[in-house]
Amino acid sequence: MDKLLHLEEEAARCLLCVDAPCSQVCKKGDPARAIRAIRFGNEKLSSRWIAECTDDDLEAAERACIHYDRPIRIKELLRAAACKDVVTDTSLPSLEIDFCGIHCENPFFLASSAVCTNYEMVARAFEMGWAGVFYKTICLQEIHEVSPRFDACQQEGTADFYAFRNMEQLSENPVDVDFDILRRLKQNYPSKIVVASIMGQTEEEWIKLAKMAEAAGVDAIELNFSCPQMRMAGMGSDVGQNPEMVLFFTAFVKRSVSIPIIPKMTPNITHITEPTMSAFFAGADAISAINTIKSVTMGDRARVSGHKTISGLSGRAVRPIALRHILEIAQTPMTRTASKLNDTNDNIYGKGLEVSGIGGIETWRDALEFIQLGCRNVQVCTAVMQYGYRIIDDLILGMQNYLTERGLSSIEPLVGEELPNFVTPTDLDRDTIVYPKIDRDKCIGCGRCYISCQDGGHQAIAFESVPATEKEGERQRKEIRQPRIVGTKCVGCHLCRLVCPTGAIGITKRITKK
Repeated sequence: MDKLLHLEEEAARCLLCVDAPCSQVCKKGDPARAIRAIRFGNEKLSSRWIAECTDDDLEAAERACIHYDRPIRIKELLRAAACKDVVTDTSLPSLEIDFCGIHCENPFFLASSAVCTNYEMVARAFEMGWAGVFYKTICLQEIHEVSPRFDACQQEGTADFYAFRNMEQLSENPVDVDFDILRRLKQNYPSKIVVASIMGQTEEEWIKLAKMAEAAGVDAIELNFSCPQMRMAGMGSDVGQNPEMVLFFTAFVKRSVSIPIIPKMTPNITHITEPTMSAFFAGADAISAINTIKSVTMGDRARVSGHKTISGLSGRAVRPIALRHILEIAQTPMTRTASKLNDTNDNIYGKGLEVSGIGGIETWRDALEFIQLGCRNVQVCTAVMQYGYRIIDDLILGMQNYLTERGLSSIEPLVGEELPNFVTPTDLDRDTIVYPKIDRDKCIGCGRCYISCQDGGHQAIAFESVPATEKEGERQRKEIRQPRIVGTKCVGCHLCRLVCPTGAIGITKRITKK
């Protein structure tokens, strides 16, 4: 049987149904779980859920598939993905890691947001394997939310969105109710990490909330200096954009409690390192980054009684921006990762700030990128809002498999390992070149590379199209359609590789420019 060219493309069509009918009719496996593994970056492990399935089982699953268009090609998809597991349940490495001196069972936390607004939600997430929660921000002001409050940028014709915009503010619960929830969570789940996110407007409010959080028994306190849609001045990103306010409010809280303090930074600023330095000199233990990015969407779904406003954008589209801010924070000498940049175990600023990463994390590979830039844990929000708490299964399994493939027994060596590879543009190699190379077996002759190179590149691809006129026996010979790299014009920009839909364009060896 021919393999699908793109497993992920077909898996992405799956609606990820609740109580999936395909799995309900499958007698010997769980095809829905196998498809979800492919969807969230664990295609190598997907066969474990269909190992005993016959073709009849998978065909029955396909007939039961619910879809607005056409059923998922379940049998073809899962047979194409089938491979031997490299990880067994007895060989799984631990994902335990310390953050601010607190032992965490894994680096995956719920971000302060709509995904953690009451006891039942967080308890369910803990039961499913999440290591901790940054609970939805608590304040002393009365919160009145708008309706509707969400919008999304979606791939046309699908329910999947690559960017999510929200106008939601803070917890609508009474303050005493929220702190009682945090107390019960820590009491009933002592091995889980409970972080209270708070926001005040004055010194007195910040101190009062911090003391209430500590009295509730939480492990740490996050200071929300970054919410982009607060209707009251002097709160949220108004604070995060002002290094002096970050310094003062962090210092006020730090002097008032004995548990770790974690200011949350706004990306709506030119130099995120400035408030980060203020937080460090005020005694902060770690930094959370980033909160949502101020944005505008123009569709009718963004209207509230006929009006629109600026609010926060999240989702996978913001991940490269979040990583840029994480990198800049990690490169400051005040962070714990600074020693990796200097190839030393010492930090002139002492232990240094630790970092909790946020921004568009959906898969274990996304989380890995943040960890490799110095984060000791990651927070997830938008992906949970789309797909549910169940994504924790693939986050954990994927990271464990990656550690196994690397021959690592813990996650610690990954923290900050990519930092030494980042240099300034001035320091990049400009004396060598890597030419693209076309794999004729994979090329289907669509000509996308040719169009892009002609109109957006350096006109370094020729496209040959020869009509089919000859006959081979009773079969008509196919039309010849193939691109060709023009070496004298190619500058090695690799736009062609990015637009190729079949992965037919690879690379050659790096050589010195002529």
